[in-house]
Amino acid sequence: QVQLVESGGGVVQAGGSLRLSCAASGLIFRITTMGWFRQAPGKQRELVALSYSTTYSNYTDSVKGRFTISRSNAKNTVYLQMDSLKPEDTAVYYCYANEQRPPGTSTHWGQGTQVTVPS
Repeated sequence: QVQLVESGGGVVQAGGSLRLSCAASGLIFRITTMGWFRQAPGKQRELVALSYSTTYSNYTDSVKGRFTISRSNAKNTVYLQMDSLKPEDTAVYYCYANEQRPPGTSTHWGQGTQVTVPS
């Protein structure tokens, strides 16, 4: 089984920065897509950013230009650099990984890490 362990959440003032990390461990076949989702209180979980490869990624509109996703395939790790943070970025951030596990694929989630940007 694959485990995703996140780190890097916390409390930061508006305009500040945080860097989230997520490392996959366990019996891994091949991880393809990795990324981040978030869920604010009373709202549905939403996509933040996905990394399809080391050179191809996409972002939800509200974080474009402020957040940067990156990954290390050798370490099965994905990062989310969050700059110019706003109070509306406050949420629990969840790491996501899609694994090719023959004969199909498996989806994995981290336990979540809290990011709080006080208003």
